[in-house]
Amino acid sequence: MDIKKIYMDADALLEGHFKLSSGNHSQFYLQSAKVLEDPKVAKTLADALAKQIKESGLKVDTVCAPALGGLIAGFALATALDVRSIFAERVDGVMNIRRGFEVKEGERVLMCEDIITTGGSAMEAAHVVESLGGKIIGVAALANRGFCKRENANISTKDNCKLPQNIPFFALEDFTFEMYAPDACPLCKDGSEAIKPGSRGN
Repeated sequence: MDIKKIYMDADALLEGHFKLSSGNHSQFYLQSAKVLEDPKVAKTLADALAKQIKESGLKVDTVCAPALGGLIAGFALATALDVRSIFAERVDGVMNIRRGFEVKEGERVLMCEDIITTGGSAMEAAHVVESLGGKIIGVAALANRGFCKRENANISTKDNCKLPQNIPFFALEDFTFEMYAPDACPLCKDGSEAIKPGSRGN
């Protein structure tokens, strides 16, 4: 499966000048919502991700996704794994699990995102799961920005990766793009202005 082609065909691999959630700038941006708007594609990707997880032998009770970006990916993956799907959301800037969702003591929870950059949002939601008694057994994403090492990949974990090293991380593809601090961004120096797409922008 050519994941990069799937993103390109869906106009989900954007090229321009983007401000990322981290505050850094990049010439490329992954807009997974454009891929996941097609239910058939979403199912195909989730099935492929579920296959990796099943083959690893990992036993999953529940998939939890941070809203908003991970919602569709998380539900699709939970469907493919035939397990429960819940989500965490920000309330006044703080991640919470609400809407009647409960987490049982010792429940084996797999965190799911559409894209993992450093994994910060996933782990913020994971800490809420753990505070309710759940056990985080792994992390999954459709795409990996290359800062965290996924299962069966050759890239190494970078210093800014926030995922724990003692649990597996599953993803379908690595997208390793250059990122720049705003004061060192060559695109800014060329006179262009960064835009902020995605769930926290537009």
